Parts: sequence; structure tokens; C-alpha cells
Amino acid sequence: MERRLSAVSRRSAPSPIQQLSHLAQRVGAVNLAEGFPDFPAPPHVKAAAATAIAADLNQYRHVQGICDILANTMKRDHGLDVDPLTDFVICCGQSEAFAAAIFAIIDQGDEVLLFDPAYETYETCIELARGVPVYVPLDPPSWTLNEDNFLKSFSSRTKAVVLNSPHNPTGKVFSKEELLIISQACQKMDCFAITDEVYEYITYDANKHISLASLPGMQERTIITSSLSKTYSVTGWRLGWACAAASIASAIRNIHIKLTDSAPAPFQEAALVALTSTADYYTSLKKDYEVKRDFILQLLKDFGFKISFKPQGSVFVFAELPKSCQLSDIEFVTKLINDAGVAAVPGRGFFHKTCDGESYRHRYVRFAFCKGDDTLKAAAMKMKKLASRQGEPWLTGRQEDQTMPASN
Repeated sequence: MERRLSAVSRRSAPSPIQQLSHLAQRVGAVNLAEGFPDFPAPPHVKAAAATAIAADLNQYRHVQGICDILANTMKRDHGLDVDPLTDFVICCGQSEAFAAAIFAIIDQGDEVLLFDPAYETYETCIELARGVPVYVPLDPPSWTLNEDNFLKSFSSRTKAVVLNSPHNPTGKVFSKEELLIISQACQKMDCFAITDEVYEYITYDANKHISLASLPGMQERTIITSSLSKTYSVTGWRLGWACAAASIASAIRNIHIKLTDSAPAPFQEAALVALTSTADYYTSLKKDYEVKRDFILQLLKDFGFKISFKPQGSVFVFAELPKSCQLSDIEFVTKLINDAGVAAVPGRGFFHKTCDGESYRHRYVRFAFCKGDDTLKAAAMKMKKLASRQGEPWLTGRQEDQTMPASN
């Protein structure tokens, strides 16, 4: 019966990322591949979930209080006036919120613009809705938006633009100038914008996250998606949301109800506590991640990587292999797993078929630094040991001990 499977399912084969993840598990590699923390979630958030389970808040439910808090946050952070009663849909993570948004707006043949490199699940959602992904390459090494290429990518069939900022895998935060280009094009072409803002509170240095919906004329056509996952280190709780104008949110809600009916009830209760964390929590989160970012940047530089772009946000470094390295991204990651016992992600999984002619798409490796200090130290020790071996001309690096600065 395999021949009776859908065309989309037949195209959705395991990616190189998944295959190398299995290899990493078999050899017990230090995991700098997957973007989830291996340190504990905040105690006050865990306690709230445990209390909700103990209180038997375990059945289908919608916790309106989440929407009330999010509405206040949207006003405070972005100057957006949203109605908590009509403009939010609580979903099973940002992934479901994004999928429900796509299913709510895309018809067969509609085109959706995505910035490349891109998080891989976007494409599958669009194809499941019978839409057509159209990729707009960002220009390395700083992954800047090329206005001409972007505007030329629109057609009469363009229905939406997807924006992920802060960006996975590059760590880019789109600038105000770039956002204005996107917003003006969306209004001119009368299309939707769907934003993935899961790293909204994880930015560095002078960079600040700006929601596309906050720009003039954009709130009515923007669907914001986000979640608890990254900010509160609970990627397995699957608690996220979509925010949009009432008529759009209603359509998304109808899809969500048919897909999953309800987000996890105890974690909705915990969200009430997480989303009311003090300002000190967010300050500490950024400081801790900035220390981890700087540690892994130095580690990769010592190892021989070319670091042309310092992550402005998110929890990833998208590092370019040195020119002296004759290996592709997949070959390098395979060797790193087998020889050093450290797992990373080959960059090609984030680049897409319309960009096949670009030579750089096999030259990047993504490292996740949302890991505990012990994990980062272990990775540093293993990579240092590999770099010091004889007969490895594609590696360079200093030989002194790598120490992990103390996190706050």
C-alpha cells in the first residue's frame, strides 16, 4: 500500500539532520545539535505545572488568563492593542500554531515566501496545505535581506511571507530597515505575514527584537506565533499561541480544534506563572546565554572555524567551515561525531532546492549553545583533543585549556 501514500508523505524522507542525530545517539556524543536546553527549567515554572497536575487540571480546557497576560505583554513590548477574548489561539507549541495558521490561509497553488536558510518544518506545512514554498536567499555572511531579490520573488499567487526573527539557524535579528521593506511589500501585494517569534526574549548586545506586526499597517495582516519553549526552557511542554486579528484568529482556532482540540491543560496553568516572571528573569536569561554564546564562539574560532557573523539572537551559531577544510558539512559533522564525540547539525538541511546553485550551502554547521556549563566544557575538551591530533590539516586552534566563565 506504500504507493497509495500521499505525495507529500513520500517526499518527507528523513533528513541528514535526523540521520546524524541517530549516529550521535549511538556513540553517546555531546549534543550541540538540537536546540533544547539540557539544564533544568525555572523552579517556579515547574512547581506551577506540578501543582496543576496534583489539582487534577488534566482535561480539555482553555485558560483565558494566558490570553489576558499576552495581551498586556503585546501592549507593553510592541505597542499593539489586541483583544484577549478574540485575538489569541492557544496551541500545542509554536509548530502547531504555525501549521494551523498556514492551513487557515493557504489554498492550493498559493505561494509563500520564506527566507533561506530556513527552519525545515515551514516547507512541510506549506506543502501539506498544497501551497508552494518560494525561497528568498539571505546574503551571507551577515544574512542580510537583498531587497531586489525579495521584491522579485513576489507574484500574483503570493499569499504570505514567513519571517523568523530572531532567526534559526543563523542567529540574525532582522533590522528595522529590513522589516520596513518586508512590511511595505506585504501591503503593496496585499498578502499575509506569519512571524515565528519564539526567540523574542533572547537577543544580545544592542540588538532588540521588533515584531513585524508593530509596523504601520501590519497588525491587520500579521499572524504572530510564539511559545513558552525557548524562553522558559520547556521545549517538551508544547505550549504556544497564535495572535492575529479576530477574523483570522477565529479561522486558526477552528483548525486548531480539529487538529488537537486543546493544548496541554497543566502546562496552560503553568504558563500563567511563567508569563508573569519578573524582569530580573529575562535579564538573567540574556546574560547567561550571552556567556554561553561567547564561550562557543571562542571555542569554534580556536578550532578553526570562520566566524564572520556573531549571533544577534537565538541559541545558535551558524559557523562557516574554514577554506582549508576539504570536507562538506555532512562529512565534517559525521567526522566530528565519530572522532570527537560531539554532535552538530550540517547546514544544508536549512537551505532549499531553489538555492542549489549556491556554493556556500554545504559550508555551514549549526551549533546549539543552549546547554549547561558541563556540557559546553565537555564539548570543548573533546574538540580540543581532536584538534591537537597529528594529520588533521583541516583543523587549527590554540592548545591551551578552554574554561567556561561562570554564568549568573
